[in-house]
Amino acid sequence: MSLPRRYPLIFNPRARSQKGGKARQFLMEHANHFALYATNTGQEAVDLAKKFADEGEPVVIAAGGDGTLNAVVSGLAGSRTALGVMPAGTMNVFARELGIPSNSLPKAFEVIEKGLIREVDLFSANGAPFVQMAGVGFDAKVIEETTLESKKMLGPLAYLVAAVKVLGETPPKVEVVTAEGRRETGVAVLCGNGSLYGGQFRLFRKANNTDSMLDVIVFKEAGYRFVLDSLSGIARGGIDLADSTAYFQSSAITVTSDREVPVEIDGEWLGRFKEVTFGETSSRLRVLAPEKPCGTPFMDTMRSLLQWPTKSSEQPVPDTH
Repeated sequence: MSLPRRYPLIFNPRARSQKGGKARQFLMEHANHFALYATNTGQEAVDLAKKFADEGEPVVIAAGGDGTLNAVVSGLAGSRTALGVMPAGTMNVFARELGIPSNSLPKAFEVIEKGLIREVDLFSANGAPFVQMAGVGFDAKVIEETTLESKKMLGPLAYLVAAVKVLGETPPKVEVVTAEGRRETGVAVLCGNGSLYGGQFRLFRKANNTDSMLDVIVFKEAGYRFVLDSLSGIARGGIDLADSTAYFQSSAITVTSDREVPVEIDGEWLGRFKEVTFGETSSRLRVLAPEKPCGTPFMDTMRSLLQWPTKSSEQPVPDTH
């Protein structure tokens, strides 16, 4: 008797959010479709994904938030194995970028079952792959300062609380040099492969994740001017319209700082560096995605912002992803 084919699915069993609990329930109820692999660390997720890719698995599913997704992407980098996305995190920005339903696991699984593959650019920061965006300075510092407990209690608003704290700190001085010869100086840098940042904010309005180009924003000002100009730019249709930013596209950039600064990729803290090189990897990432986006961006965002986590009976454990 031949057994039904099951998708290798990598997930973090320690995820304590409300969405994480719903994801585990969904996986248990549909376990006949998956070969489940619970991971203890992010590196274990990387190694598992790479093992499946090396063995020629056609599809590997990442079920979780930004950390789990980034780890699986790192393991699949350079392979022909397609990524399936089961969004179960706080923001799920990459899923939203591709139009994958971020608030319905059954609908997200339907996308995987349909089997439509899209190829997207895959960039790296100091060799670490990322698929959506990366940041040097302010936003990476916010991620560094956002605790697991605050995310559990406040959801996406936890990042706002951390941002208020970071605004009062003295910013670094950074210089950006592009592969095309452009130079810019400022206090923080964001790089976008896709258009979305932090949910449904179309921060990089010229971005296209199939054009082999990064969209780069260099912030010139710190403090509350940083916030006001950013909000003004978004309200006017693009942050590149803000007075204190420089927005351009480049195939590769190097960012140097006057001191070690935090760096994040796909919403996950990478580390602290005085120099960071961003460039395209040798191959694109194959992703199972819908032909047309599912749902409406506005309602998707509102559901995420208003979905306050409820108290869980689970004991607190370290989230190593």
